[in-house]
Amino acid sequence: MIDTLEYNTEREHLIIPEYGRHMQKMINHAKTIEDKEERNKIAKSIISVMGNMQPHLRDVPDFQHKLWDQLFIMANFELDVDSPFPKPTKEVLEERPEPLRYPQNHPKYRFYGNNIKTMIDVANTWEDGELKEALLYTIANHMKKCFLNWNKDSVEDAVIYDHLFELSGGKIDLRNSEEDLSDSASLMRSKGKYSNKKKKNTNNRQRKRH
Repeated sequence: MIDTLEYNTEREHLIIPEYGRHMQKMINHAKTIEDKEERNKIAKSIISVMGNMQPHLRDVPDFQHKLWDQLFIMANFELDVDSPFPKPTKEVLEERPEPLRYPQNHPKYRFYGNNIKTMIDVANTWEDGELKEALLYTIANHMKKCFLNWNKDSVEDAVIYDHLFELSGGKIDLRNSEEDLSDSASLMRSKGKYSNKKKKNTNNRQRKRH
């Protein structure tokens, strides 16, 4: 009795395991039937059983088309029957998809992040005025804060203005501005307050409640 036991590792590979081994055997048997009319009848019966095994897909568009495609795939494209849909081909199934094209963005000053460049591009589309001026200094202050996150030492406003001029393609020039950006201490202090508040909230969540 032990000698007749079968292990899955010794059995035929299942092409679509969700349908089980008995369904695969039915399809393999259909391939051996010589009479085409009988093969067509058996194929329709197999499709009916496959549909009953996937009731959650009945509302999916082209449900029957999907079942017929799976039938030919499980038959390794060797089943000669009349399908109501175009038969899939092995070449199309095994065709490798085109590689996705990810945007390649390698900014010179990575510590500012990609959003800064987007903000600068938007600012360049605004008309000159108080709102645009306020936006430019907001961007510059954010750049200074990003710089301090990367380099804990203080940074001169002139450095930020130079970087802003460069990143904007020369369209934003605050290099001769007499207005000072937020001082480094206040920028770092605001970050510290946020970090301490977040840490405090975390501790409160961990505290036992009785």
